[in-house]
Amino acid sequence: MSDIIRRDPRAEWIARNRLHPLHAAMQPQQQQWMGPNGIIRKNPHGLGFMGPNGLKRIDRSGAQQGGNVRRAASAEVKLPLHQVAEPAFYIAVVPDMVGGRLSSHDRDLLGMAHQLAGKEGAVLAVIFGEHKESAFDTAGVDRLLQLNGSEFEGYVPEQRIRGLRAVDNQFNPRHWLLPDSRTGGGELGRRLGASLGERPATRVWQVKDGLCTGRAGAGQQDVTRPLPRLVLAAAECAEPVDETRHEVLPVALDSDVVRSLPRVEDLGAVAVDPAAIPMAESEFILSGGNGITDWALFHNAAETLGATEGASRVAVDNGHMARNRQVGATGTWVTARVYMAVGISGAIQHLQGIGACEKVIAINMDPGCDMIKRADLSIVGDSSEILKALIDAVHNYRNGAKREAA
Repeated sequence: MSDIIRRDPRAEWIARNRLHPLHAAMQPQQQQWMGPNGIIRKNPHGLGFMGPNGLKRIDRSGAQQGGNVRRAASAEVKLPLHQVAEPAFYIAVVPDMVGGRLSSHDRDLLGMAHQLAGKEGAVLAVIFGEHKESAFDTAGVDRLLQLNGSEFEGYVPEQRIRGLRAVDNQFNPRHWLLPDSRTGGGELGRRLGASLGERPATRVWQVKDGLCTGRAGAGQQDVTRPLPRLVLAAAECAEPVDETRHEVLPVALDSDVVRSLPRVEDLGAVAVDPAAIPMAESEFILSGGNGITDWALFHNAAETLGATEGASRVAVDNGHMARNRQVGATGTWVTARVYMAVGISGAIQHLQGIGACEKVIAINMDPGCDMIKRADLSIVGDSSEILKALIDAVHNYRNGAKREAA
């Protein structure tokens, strides 16, 4: 068995949120006990313990950030199951599913759908093709409709609209929700609005009391209007579902979708040099800091992984990277789906700059540094050895894929 301590970011968040229904289960079970002489004994490292001088003691042992007690409680406690046996209506959601998984934008959208569905409605997620997502239940999906087939692969907006029209005819959802994103949801939603004859509300960031509020005027003003049937929502439009589990019952269309002749031919993705992608737009960033001892190996790893290079302020000040590659509040704020920090301890300005990143991976020699605490996945060890092993693993994976294709 490995001695590496695995953190549970979700358990950490629940442990900090006193309003969450599972908050009590994430706390240490015993904070005080009766001693043999009748005196109440208290744990001096307990959360919220009041010391003899009247000062509140703070736990800095890391237990509040996902210790063994919370991991055990997280494994034992299950979220309550939300069931809708006979839905009175449906709220249809078409997530982007970039890379075959739900993004943070998709989860926000499902949170909004859960609010609109209430207790009587059901959230119907419509996805195209194969997926890799295994957490539809905790994301708020009551019914899952998967449209498979080669006709839905690639850039085929006309065919996908035909599929959504078939869903609309069969389930007649009360509302359609799509992400107003550059990864397909924005275009698909506008095409769907034209096909259904609905005027969509775009860039919506709030839905309340039958009204929706969206950004307008280059984001400088808000427009409030009655909630339409078709909504294109912005990121952080609602809180993701985190208090219930859902059934994710599979459903299917009663009839096949008629295949349309595409008017646009998909020639596939265009290869782009990761070094030419601005960090603010990059999906995958490999960032180096003061802990890097072999910068040639770092550049080789970034090229092998196809990642955009970034750096901490210390690395930039030392001349290892250009100033436009500095990440942080004093550099560039990034929103990458994956941010890998190598040899970066995690100054507050740097952590502010990566606050919107979806997944953070930290490689560092110091297991107690702030970047390790922030990361979703942490690797403690020598960065050079880890990067070499990572490069070898990527090469072996690609060579194996080529042999299978041959």
